Amino acid sequence: MHRTLLALTSLLAAAMISPAAAQPDEVRVGTSGTANTVLALWMAQAGGFYAAQNLKVSFTNMGGGSRGAEALRAGRLDVMHVGLSSVVQLNRSGADLRTIASLANVIRFGFFTKRSVKSAADLKGGTVAVSTFGSESDATVALALQRLRLTPKDITLKEYGDSPRRLAALLANEIAATTLNEPFASAARERGLTPLVDLAAEKIPWLFSTLVVDRSAIDFKGDLLSRFLRATVEGNYLAVTDAKRAKEVLAKESGIADPKIVEISYQDFTQMTPLDVEPIVAGAENILAQFPPNVSRALDDYIDWRILNDLKREGLFEAMDRKYGKR
Repeated sequence: MHRTLLALTSLLAAAMISPAAAQPDEVRVGTSGTANTVLALWMAQAGGFYAAQNLKVSFTNMGGGSRGAEALRAGRLDVMHVGLSSVVQLNRSGADLRTIASLANVIRFGFFTKRSVKSAADLKGGTVAVSTFGSESDATVALALQRLRLTPKDITLKEYGDSPRRLAALLANEIAATTLNEPFASAARERGLTPLVDLAAEKIPWLFSTLVVDRSAIDFKGDLLSRFLRATVEGNYLAVTDAKRAKEVLAKESGIADPKIVEISYQDFTQMTPLDVEPIVAGAENILAQFPPNVSRALDDYIDWRILNDLKREGLFEAMDRKYGKR
């Protein structure tokens, strides 16, 4: 009798505890825009890898990296998909953000102009659109202007939001130029536009698309972030090795129906995504070179490798190579 009562008590206790224990941890992720650099995240969601890590991940398109990084700083997001330029910019003003992984280590933008702009001289006095000030689109516009031997004083810089909005404005002749990456760079080419400066072709080392968190979260939510990054890494591997599924997800999430553009965008992804999600030093240094000399050049002020290094020591990447095949 005593044993039966004890067993019933244990079952009742388990029934009371298990629903709460089964509740997934929520992770609010901001994306800087609609682009193929988000594919690893989309694939991790589609593949059920976040759910397997007991995570409930939601995505919000922030329409610009710096806007999303500010939301991260304010605590409205847990992770932001954004380039390192926004991290440096916000940390200068008192934020304490850190990149924990990179999904693109080279610049992926082309600097596209409306049809009537054929030269640097034609661009003078025109409006150039960026997603948000302080974002990678902003930082790389500065590089494009340098190559055209122009300065920011020669143009009017204006925030326009996500790539689809900027492309639409370019096609409507609302703006003179903007930066676009895939799949919208190919969409622009399909409409007869060509980049006046093709930064993507230069393969410039740059922490173009990274995963950023508040530094305190690494200390207090390290396990959650480790599970999130583990699932994202597997999403990256799945995207690279399962082209058919990856292109289906890319088409759905980007809203691009043209198979040719989806194919180009996917190939671009496979060429630029680092499977080890390692932020490269040269990419960070190139970004820091765009800032005034009084800005800290210490990489630890912007990048924290602890979670990634722990996953390496656990053998995550060897396990992924075994499961998906080493590329």
